[in-house]
Amino acid sequence: MNIVKKIYDWMLSWGDSRWGGWALFFFALAESSFFPIPPDVLLIALCLGVVAKSFRYAFICLSGSIIGAMIGYAIGFFLWQNPSGEYTALANWFFQHVFSVESFQNVGALYDKYNFWIVFTAGFTPLPYKIFTISGGLFHINFVMFIIASMVSRGLRFFLIAGLIWKFGAPIKSFIDKYFNLLAIAFTVLLIGSFFLVGKLL
Repeated sequence: MNIVKKIYDWMLSWGDSRWGGWALFFFALAESSFFPIPPDVLLIALCLGVVAKSFRYAFICLSGSIIGAMIGYAIGFFLWQNPSGEYTALANWFFQHVFSVESFQNVGALYDKYNFWIVFTAGFTPLPYKIFTISGGLFHINFVMFIIASMVSRGLRFFLIAGLIWKFGAPIKSFIDKYFNLLAIAFTVLLIGSFFLVGKLL
């Protein structure tokens, strides 16, 4: 936990740097494939620093995240298994230090059932997005659908955070820290539930 806290503080330190925008881009890119802390941390700090640039920072964050998602997809597609179907050294390292083999198998089962919605849910809620980007490539899910779902979900998440700060300023930070993830989960459940309900009724 001390290592995570140090990484967290290091991320926040970029909020006072003139290179903060670039740092946000690369943190968002890295988080989509391997980095442990969501880019929202730095996004909030940068938006609070210059409220007028909130939506610009949200766009930077979205851009990095989508490119990172493509990289994660490519890792799963090309580097996760060798031609004989065995996991590569990279995959085995990931299973030892990040997520288990069972986690990937569970995600594969979810892809078979929900496709677009599982990518959307991973992108918008606190679920670890990286496991879904890599497994998306590993299980060869439709790439166009994967990118569209990622853009919609990540865009909603980052622009919602930026919009709240742009509208309410610093007082909204404690609300985002406490309740944003819960609200994101609730919104996703309601949204997906409504689509399934409409599908049953029609």
